[in-house]
Amino acid sequence: MDITQALALDGTSDRAKRLREVNPDEYRWAVPFMRAGYAGRALVYLVVSGFSLWSIAQGGQAEGTKGVMEQLTGSGWPVLVLIALGMAAYALWRLIDSIADLEAYGTDAKGLIARTGMIVTGLVHLGIGFLALSALIGSSSGGSDGLVASLMQMPGGRWIVGIAGALTACASIYYFRKGLKEDYRSNLKANAFTARANIVLKCGVLAQGAVVGIIGGLIVYAALQADSSQAGGMGQAFEWLRGQAFGRVLVAVLCVGLVGFAFFCAVNAVYRIVPKAYDGAGETLAAKFKSAIN
Repeated sequence: MDITQALALDGTSDRAKRLREVNPDEYRWAVPFMRAGYAGRALVYLVVSGFSLWSIAQGGQAEGTKGVMEQLTGSGWPVLVLIALGMAAYALWRLIDSIADLEAYGTDAKGLIARTGMIVTGLVHLGIGFLALSALIGSSSGGSDGLVASLMQMPGGRWIVGIAGALTACASIYYFRKGLKEDYRSNLKANAFTARANIVLKCGVLAQGAVVGIIGGLIVYAALQADSSQAGGMGQAFEWLRGQAFGRVLVAVLCVGLVGFAFFCAVNAVYRIVPKAYDGAGETLAAKFKSAIN
């Protein structure tokens, strides 16, 4: 199948033209990096959300990434090793994806923004890998709130933090759009399993959008209040949500959604199509659903 048909692209678009000029054999080496990266990402979200749900069921509270890492020290060290390796793999995958332009986004303004976003996402996950490594060797880490505090002490630091929070909030819009419009289907191979799993994939992406949005909002609030303790990662997002009406229920629902996002990452590890490495075998979910509608 032609790559533009598989990805349900407009055949006259610049992206389609770029992909037609590519020899997939030259990019197949990147696929194992993609699989390892998404598998590592799936493990992180499964561990954090699963641990949080177990804690809630026992009458406790949901834990953020750092809190879960700290509780995995000791007998949980193999999981920490896998998380550290998985996050390193995901960061490397995002770097390769951006530099080699494996999505064929190009070098115009829109393409460069997308490719820069890949690198930033990779660095964020590399930070999670360092958290796992820190927990593994028993050293302490200031986490995201420590980073925010350091930034605020710099000249113009509050502006830097505020802009970072605004960009994070914008990333949540990306996830909501991706989930609501089901854009993720353009990079997943179509089969009976992925088609049936579509609703779980969609809920997982939307849950990730909710978490990222809350984190972004908290970072902006921290900048406005000049209080770095207001900022943080997933743990701070859970804490904020607990303070709302029916907070405990909302946190539990969000954790279930994040299990769905872990599932989304695992499905990507197995069935994701790397556009420049596409060999013409099969079609994507986007193309399958499009042909069904037509």
